[in-house]
Amino acid sequence: MDKTISPNKRIVSLDIIRGFALLGILFINIRGYQVISDTTVIPSYSAFDKTIENFISIFIEKKFFSIFSFLFGVGFYIFSSRAESRSDNPRWRFTRRLLSLLLIGIIHLIFFWGSILPIYAIAGFLLLPFYNATHSTICRWLVGISVTYLTALLVNLGVSSKNPILAVTSFVTGDLTLIFIMFLAGFFVAKANWIGRIKDFQNQIRRIQLTTLPLFIGSSIWIWTAAQADSKQLPLIISISTIPTVAFYLSTMFLLLENKTVSTIFMPVSYVGRMALTNYVAQSFIGLAIMSFMNIEYPLPTQVVLIAILIFLSQTLYTVVWFKFFKMGPLEKVWRFMTYGRLKY
Repeated sequence: MDKTISPNKRIVSLDIIRGFALLGILFINIRGYQVISDTTVIPSYSAFDKTIENFISIFIEKKFFSIFSFLFGVGFYIFSSRAESRSDNPRWRFTRRLLSLLLIGIIHLIFFWGSILPIYAIAGFLLLPFYNATHSTICRWLVGISVTYLTALLVNLGVSSKNPILAVTSFVTGDLTLIFIMFLAGFFVAKANWIGRIKDFQNQIRRIQLTTLPLFIGSSIWIWTAAQADSKQLPLIISISTIPTVAFYLSTMFLLLENKTVSTIFMPVSYVGRMALTNYVAQSFIGLAIMSFMNIEYPLPTQVVLIAILIFLSQTLYTVVWFKFFKMGPLEKVWRFMTYGRLKY
């Protein structure tokens, strides 16, 4: 177990990053809050809307749910290691936690077809065999799966749509693979104790940042060019860009949040991250209510931005107020009860 991670101390930088991840996810999910049918009229984009859409493709799409997945992997290690420190069975306790999340996710799926919670719960079981694995074993698996994923994406990019190999490569390049890569990356970083000792690993994190910066810039230009040309390969290009972009985002955020002034400025966002499950589920209901009230069937990119900011600001406000009176969010309390059979452990 990592002795530097206190059983009772929250790591504020993780909560802040988790809060921003929820904002990024919101930009992508908003269109899914309304059911799109064959009769839905999709409005034409203005030049400004097209630009906003391209920016979302470059900076947000797939990136923030990947960051959220990374943090899930971090959370798996912290949760399980703390369970072990209490002489609890970490694998059984985490299994119960995943089953509880699966139930919550299935209920959420009834209201929002795009809920990621059931996939997280199912993919989370793949982490269990790695709990006692060595750092080198986890690293080999992480590199191997990542290389396989990126290679399959490049194959998809280069072969004809009629090529039978796509039946295999398209399976490998699904979001489930990306989610598991991020789960494993987060677990590895937490197990290696980078999370609890960011200052001690600043040089390594800075190298990751500087290495991935040109990859981020290059892939951003690639996405922009493909979007301008209305390329059918745009989704593949976005997927290829995700891992280096997420590595750049995370390294940058971890370094910035070591600055006390920066972390203080973004402290309200940490409350959103502390209540991530409640806020994620609430977003779908708030978003649907706003679009129904405004009679929006298919939001334009500018409307997506405005609605996302409105929802996130409202969530930031009520979570700050909430934590003045309570120690955890309502769904977090339900999840804890389902995990432990009691509210305190």
